[in-house]
Amino acid sequence: MSSVDREKLEEKIGEVMGLEMAAQKAVEELSSKGLIPNHGLVKLQGMRKEAGNHQTEMEDLVRKLSQSDGLDSTKIQEMAQETEQKASKMMETYLGEHPDSQEALEFLCLAEGGEVTHYEVLSVMAKGIKNKQFSTKIKSILNQEKKHLILCTQLAKKNALA
Repeated sequence: MSSVDREKLEEKIGEVMGLEMAAQKAVEELSSKGLIPNHGLVKLQGMRKEAGNHQTEMEDLVRKLSQSDGLDSTKIQEMAQETEQKASKMMETYLGEHPDSQEALEFLCLAEGGEVTHYEVLSVMAKGIKNKQFSTKIKSILNQEKKHLILCTQLAKKNALA
């Protein structure tokens, strides 16, 4: 793995970790503000829990990859924090002063779409990693993220008709 590839990989891993952190925070914040309709609350809390699991799984993989492939876990954590802050700022901007449930659900769709895209890219990058567990785990998380996007889209559509 060349240093350019390593830097790009560290950046992408940090971004997906930051997006997982932001997803948890978004569901928590939108729930606490009463912006998640009751019909979606339990499902979105489950999605928030899965995002926490993804974050933990990624942190475990980063520890292993920092040993086996020389990835810089500090750089990855810094990128994760930066990405989480950017995503939170995007949510604040997107929702504006007087958000409603529809805007909240549509923002979650936007966020999940971003996660799917980032994991798709990371999945391609993972092919260059010696540790095959990494590629397998990324594909598994990607499949769950696709389900999250479908869930958010269904909830937004159902809410629009309510």
